[in-house]
Amino acid sequence: MPSFDGLEGPAMIARVNVLAGKHGIGRIDTIEDRVIGVKSREVYEAPAAVTLILAHQAVERLVLTRDELRFKASCDQRYAELAYDGLWMSPLRAALDAFNASSAFRVTGDVRVRLHQANATVVGARAPLALYEESLATYGQGDAFDHHAADGFIRLHGLPLDLVARVREHPVVAR
Repeated sequence: MPSFDGLEGPAMIARVNVLAGKHGIGRIDTIEDRVIGVKSREVYEAPAAVTLILAHQAVERLVLTRDELRFKASCDQRYAELAYDGLWMSPLRAALDAFNASSAFRVTGDVRVRLHQANATVVGARAPLALYEESLATYGQGDAFDHHAADGFIRLHGLPLDLVARVREHPVVAR
């Protein structure tokens, strides 16, 4: 399995492009909506981009919080739209860059990706700043939290839905 230790920027992209390209990864055949509303068929070949984005997202899942990941997903979509629509100089793009920079220092680690028959699959990832802690995420003996504490949380979290069910069962005609 090739290692990319010591490779950065263009050298890494060139190397991944060759390896992933041999496996047919990154071939994208899509119907797009152009800025003026006309649909067009586009075919792209971006083996390194597809593979490196997949690896980067694997590290992001380890180091970013749930809220950061949710917000980043919508930011990534908007960023792509700005680039596609030719709005690179937009103040919004600069703001999205600032958001990405605020967490980028934590997105560092190692990822193993399997390349096979047009598929890139993450088969392992680790990060020195990972937020995953097995003793908090499992249900075994000796875990780091009291599982009985979840009872109260579940009751509180479900209160709005209990109310919805009660109102549906016994609607109040006039309040």
